[in-house]
Amino acid sequence: MTLSDAVAHLSPERWAGANRLLVRKALAEFAHERLFTPEPLGDDRYAVRSDDGTVEYRFTARRLRLDHWQVFPESITRHRGGTELPLHALEFFIELKDSLGLSDAILPVYLEEISSTLSGTCYKLTKPTVPAAELARADFQAIETGMTEGHPCFVANNGRLGFGVHEYLSYAPETASPVRLVWLAAPRSRAAFTAGVGLDYESLLRSELGEETLKRFAQTLTDQGLDPDDYLLIPVHPWQWWNKLSVTFAAEIAQHHLVCLGEGDDEYLAQQSIRTFFNTSDPAKHYVKTALSVLNMGFMRGLSAAYMEATPAINDWLAGLIDSDEVLKSTGLSVIRERAAVGYRHLEYEAATDRYSPYRKMLAALWRESPVPSLQEGERLATMASLLHTDREGASFAAALIEQSGLTPTEWLKHYLRAYLTPLLHSFYAYDLVFMPHGENVILVLKDGVVQRAVFKDIAEEIAVMDPDAVLPPAVERIRVEVPEDKKLLSIFTDVFDCFFRFLAANLVTEGVLDEDTFWTAVADCVRDYQESTPELADKFRQYDMFAPEFALSCLNRLQLRNNAQMVDLADPSGALQLVGDLKNPIAGL
Repeated sequence: MTLSDAVAHLSPERWAGANRLLVRKALAEFAHERLFTPEPLGDDRYAVRSDDGTVEYRFTARRLRLDHWQVFPESITRHRGGTELPLHALEFFIELKDSLGLSDAILPVYLEEISSTLSGTCYKLTKPTVPAAELARADFQAIETGMTEGHPCFVANNGRLGFGVHEYLSYAPETASPVRLVWLAAPRSRAAFTAGVGLDYESLLRSELGEETLKRFAQTLTDQGLDPDDYLLIPVHPWQWWNKLSVTFAAEIAQHHLVCLGEGDDEYLAQQSIRTFFNTSDPAKHYVKTALSVLNMGFMRGLSAAYMEATPAINDWLAGLIDSDEVLKSTGLSVIRERAAVGYRHLEYEAATDRYSPYRKMLAALWRESPVPSLQEGERLATMASLLHTDREGASFAAALIEQSGLTPTEWLKHYLRAYLTPLLHSFYAYDLVFMPHGENVILVLKDGVVQRAVFKDIAEEIAVMDPDAVLPPAVERIRVEVPEDKKLLSIFTDVFDCFFRFLAANLVTEGVLDEDTFWTAVADCVRDYQESTPELADKFRQYDMFAPEFALSCLNRLQLRNNAQMVDLADPSGALQLVGDLKNPIAGL
């Protein structure tokens, strides 16, 4: 690849298209979060003015429930005085800096994230057009790498600060570039391996790497006068090796506390989360999740060695809970467990930092089960994020599945909601257990376009038990969190209703597949069916009312605009919430 080839996706036409799409999203989501209030102009036309009032954005939008703004991208124009100006996303944020609460310190870094997001969109626009109906019949990884939007709420959702353009082309999920992981050896005195019940280090590494690779790695250690039995093997993201460990951990390498063994033989594809890899050489093998010291969507994407130690135990506990609960089993819910984890402790960085520091999250990894071996005949897999995907003609993946299924939209939604929403409701009401159930964290099992069941993932870092009196095994204790009573149900209202169903409903309504009443009635029916099937929880249903008239609007972009390097205090996640007024509950009264 030449220097100019690396930026061939950055053409004027694609840049203009990417800017229009991003300004559309910014207008929609910032209006939703009440960072500004568009002025009605009549006939579904609206205007937003710059902080100094000299620039005006005009657009057409459809207002939907949950205060959703369905802004039509081709309708957006930008004006100063009597002159129409081209759309320019970076200038948009400068013009509305005060309205958005962007400080002088945050603004340039946020603009860098916006630039990276725009560049990524330009790359996606170079890919061949795949109609939604075709993608809906594609295989698991074609769907995974075919996603174009990223997180539906965040405007700067593909920052990936730290990637150069050559690294973007090598490691971004949408490029679908095969990746081989780098393997390091670390002395057992400084590294720790933990595994779930029934799994040990030797059997895991043998099944993942094979005898020949293990022999090659052992010979590398022996050739340096080192005993392979004294070392643990750690898989590493290639970017992390080249950009962090080879420099920041130079002392460890020089002293043979870390030994580079080379690449493994298997090829992987980066998933939407960018630091997790799916094994394409053998899809039945584990995913590998790696530390990646890249800033993306409000966090440095590292992995804590200390945090990893309890990961397998937490996953085993949750899998056991699901297996022992008849309601959860009846929905078909499963989790792909994080079966093993390994981490390295850099003693000097530990001495210099607190436990939340990125310096403690540079070298760790985990192995997560693949969902592929669990498939029955005729079943396929798709990231749930695909339900929000639309192709370049505006056709949605979800509508394509409904068409493929031959079911009515209501019947199709009933299957989907039973598989996805019912387990979340029961986990909340029966166990005070909550997930982070956004589209990237859920895999759907499909058959003939119909959702058969849901697979939840990213367990140990994302689940929480909000009951202060719940009896938890000591190794699982860290998932207990204190959440104020009035914020507990936001785990459903915000994470599911506002951050996922809002967009799914909007796509299906805009495409004419159904109307809003039909969508939200299906959701209300799912909630009611669940409640009627578990009358023993009636007191909890009254205490945490899914049919309450309103719930608090929790704003995600406000978190990132306030502090895009660490948007949530990990010591007090609920305390970081940005609550701005209320939203009308779309199932109240249904």
